[in-house]
Amino acid sequence: MPTAVSGRPAELPGERPAGGRTAAGNGRTAPRGVGWSVRWIAALAICQAALMVGIGLLITGPARHLWPLTVEDRVNTGFEGMRTHSLTTLSWFASEAGNTGTVIAVTLVSCLGLLWIPRLPMWRQAAFLALAVSLQSLVFLVITVAVDRHRPEVHRLDGSLPTSSYTSGHTGAATAVYGGLAVLTLSRMRSPWRRVVAGVLFLIPVVVGLARLYRGMHHPTDVMGGLVNGGLALWIVGRAVLTDGFVTAPPASRSTRTAGVVAEGGVPQRTGHAAVVFNPTVTDQADRDALRQVLEEHGYGAPKFIETTADDPGGGQSTEAVRDGASLVVVCGGDGTLRAAASALAGSTVPLALVPCGTGNLLARNLGLPLSPVDALDAALRGTEHRVDLGRVEGDGLPATHFAAMCGAGLDAAMLQRANANDRTKASLGWLAYVLALPRVWSRTPRMSVDVRLDGAPAHRRTARMVLIGNVGAVQGGMRLLPDARPDDGRLDLLILDPHGLGGWISALWTLLRGTATPRSAADAPAGQADGAPVAFFTFRHAEFTFERDQPRELDGDPTAPGRRLTVEASPGALKMLLPARGK
Repeated sequence: MPTAVSGRPAELPGERPAGGRTAAGNGRTAPRGVGWSVRWIAALAICQAALMVGIGLLITGPARHLWPLTVEDRVNTGFEGMRTHSLTTLSWFASEAGNTGTVIAVTLVSCLGLLWIPRLPMWRQAAFLALAVSLQSLVFLVITVAVDRHRPEVHRLDGSLPTSSYTSGHTGAATAVYGGLAVLTLSRMRSPWRRVVAGVLFLIPVVVGLARLYRGMHHPTDVMGGLVNGGLALWIVGRAVLTDGFVTAPPASRSTRTAGVVAEGGVPQRTGHAAVVFNPTVTDQADRDALRQVLEEHGYGAPKFIETTADDPGGGQSTEAVRDGASLVVVCGGDGTLRAAASALAGSTVPLALVPCGTGNLLARNLGLPLSPVDALDAALRGTEHRVDLGRVEGDGLPATHFAAMCGAGLDAAMLQRANANDRTKASLGWLAYVLALPRVWSRTPRMSVDVRLDGAPAHRRTARMVLIGNVGAVQGGMRLLPDARPDDGRLDLLILDPHGLGGWISALWTLLRGTATPRSAADAPAGQADGAPVAFFTFRHAEFTFERDQPRELDGDPTAPGRRLTVEASPGALKMLLPARGK
C-alpha cells in the first residue's frame, strides 16, 4: 500500500481502494479515458454554444441600447480615423494571422511537429490543439446561424462572407490556435524563455482582434466574443485531454528545485548513493549529463551510471546496484528495461525512480509521469515513496519473471512481434509502428481456444483473438483497454477480446472507447463454453491459461517465446517507487 502521510494513505495517480473498485462517494476519481473525454467535450460544447448564442441575442436584443454597446459605433469610427498606409499594411498582416487558411496551416504544421519532432510523439498535445481549433470553429458556425448582427457602419477594408458580425471568427480561431500553442509552451518547454514565448503567443489573438476593429470588420463586443469563444474551447478541450495525470504541471525552475523539495512538499533533502541503469540506445550523453545534474541538485552526489546490454536489459545491473549499496535505482529506458529492473528489485527496500526514455512507456503514462526524462526524474525526487504492484508470470518456455504494465497472448503479441522485427521503423515511428503492424498480422493470427481458470474456480473454455492481463489500464493515445485496472489494488485485470464479424468488432470498439465496463470476478466467470461476448473483463489474483496450440506471447511490450501455458498472479506492493506527490 502507498506510504501514509499526515495520517492518511498517500494516493497514486488514479488510485482506487485496495481490494475493491472505485465507488461513488469515496471522494476519489478514476482516470478518465477516451469515452469520458468525448462525453465531456460534447456536453460542454453544447453549453458553450448556448452561452455564446445567448450573449449574442442579448447584444442584438434587450441590451443594444445599454452602455457600453451604445458607444461601440464611436470606437469603430475612431479606428477608421486612425488609418494610415503603414498601419493599414500592418493590420493586414495581423488580420491574416487569424485567417482560416493561416489557422489551418499553423494547426497542421504544429500537430505534425508534435508527432514527428520529439523522441516520443505527443499525441495528446496534438489532439488538444486540433480539437480546440475545431471546437471553436464549430461553435462559431452555430453562432453565426443563430445570431444576426450587421457589421459596423464604416468603410470596411476587407471583403466578407454574408455572415453575422458576431463573433469575430478571426479572433476566436487565433485564440484557439495561438493560445493552445502558448499552453503547450508553458507545459512542455524547458527554456527560460518559455514565458516570453507564451506571452507573445497569447498576445497574437489580441493583435488580431485590434486589426479586425481597425479594418472595420467587427464591433468591439464581437472581438470580445471571439476571445471568449476561443478561450472556452481551450478550457473545455484542455480539461478533457491534458488533465487527469496525462500532462503534468511544468517543473519548477532549475534555480528553485532543491529549495522546493522542502518549501513546497515538506520532503527532506535526499542523500545517499544513486545508481542509474540506462539503455544506451535511447539515452545519449546529453540525457545522462542532464540526469546527473538533477540527481546532484537533490543530494545524490556522483551517481553511478550502469549501461544495459542486449543480454542483460536491466536486471543484473539493478541487482549489482543494490549489492553495491545504492539507496536509489533510477531506471532510464523503455518498458523492457523497466520490467527487467522491476523484476530484480521486487521485494527490495530500495526505491526505483522511473525515467521514461523508450517507445511505449506504459507504466510511466499510467502513473502520470512526465514523458521528458529530466522532468520525470525531478518530479520523482520531489515526490514520496509508494508501493506498486507487479504481476508474476511463468509458462512453458518462459521462466518465472515479473511484468509492470501488461502481458498477453494472441493478436497483441503478434502485432508487437511484427513491429519489433523492424528496428528502423520502430525507431523512426515510435509506437505508431505497432499500429501499422496490426493489419499485417490480423489475418495471420487465427482465433484461439483457451481454458481460463481464475482464483481456483473451475476452468471455463472459450475462444479469443486476444488475451490481455494488465496491472494498469491505459495504452498509448489514452484508450483504457482495462478500464478498472490500478497499479496498487493488489489485483490484476483481464481482457478477453473475441469479436465475430463486423458487428462484433464495432461492438467491441464501442465498449473499449466508452471505458465504463465493470470487470467480473472468478465467481462470475461462465462455466463451460464461452458466453460469446465480443469483450469480457475479469479481475483476479491468480490465473491459469491453457491454449489449444502455441500462441505468440508478450511481456510489457516485448515478445517472448510462443507457448501453450501462462500462469499469472498479482504481487501486491512488490515494487517500491518514488512518485510525484499527487495534486502538486
